[in-house]
Amino acid sequence: MIPAQFDYVRPDTLAEACQTLAADDDAKVLAGGQSLLPLLRLRLAYPSTLVDVGRLAELKGVHDRGDHVFIGAMATHDEVVRSGVVRAECPLIALTATQVADPAIRHRGTFGGSLAHADPAGDLPAVALALECVFVARSERGEREIPAAEFFVDYLESSLRQGEILVGVKVPKLGQGWGFHYEKFHRTAQSWAIVGVAAAVKRSNGSIAEARIGLTNMAPTPLRAGATEHALQGVELGDQVRQACDEAAADTSPPTDLHAQQDYRRHLARVLTHRAVRTAAGSP
Repeated sequence: MIPAQFDYVRPDTLAEACQTLAADDDAKVLAGGQSLLPLLRLRLAYPSTLVDVGRLAELKGVHDRGDHVFIGAMATHDEVVRSGVVRAECPLIALTATQVADPAIRHRGTFGGSLAHADPAGDLPAVALALECVFVARSERGEREIPAAEFFVDYLESSLRQGEILVGVKVPKLGQGWGFHYEKFHRTAQSWAIVGVAAAVKRSNGSIAEARIGLTNMAPTPLRAGATEHALQGVELGDQVRQACDEAAADTSPPTDLHAQQDYRRHLARVLTHRAVRTAAGSP
């Protein structure tokens, strides 16, 4: 299909991009375009202006900043996967990014664009929750930091305000003792996750000292599996881990659609959480 008519602007600076967005309430940011362009073609989005931020250097790159890694919003998934800093300091992100769609999309799609799209079936939002990332947004009003727990507010809706651009994401370095895994169930290699589980597990003296678990496609927004996280504290690997992971679907509201029924998604959440936690904890 052919998109509705819109104006196109390609600013040279971040300040110019912010000015353009502030002047037009119906403007949309265009990054890699892998999420927005299909919506335009299907006429599910009707922006008056597309603000192409593809040439803005302020949004690019991966930077080691001591206690955290800063991933620019315009870094592509492929750049994130190949980044030595990300692989060393944020292995869960590197692992998950390899499972985003297919190579063609990973070369065009952007890290920030995927998160700002706020699709609960996307792989990276659950990871951002599990790692307790912080989103950095910029507008004419200045810069604002948004914890991941406050960023996703509804289906395809983030807490970015009108006129704000996602500049990048701060990923805290968790240090020694942590293990990570992303477990995803999907019909084909290129499709959205029917259910996905991002797990970060810290072991101490043979037991689980802390667990952070993000759930993909189990509600209108990504979720933390709080009941399972609490139940895993101090647990040794074994039957108690499985019992704790059986709580993963608690307080979730997964969709029923052409791909899966609600009860099947809850079953998958329990099974995949157990797999992800065991792998993250280093258990065979």
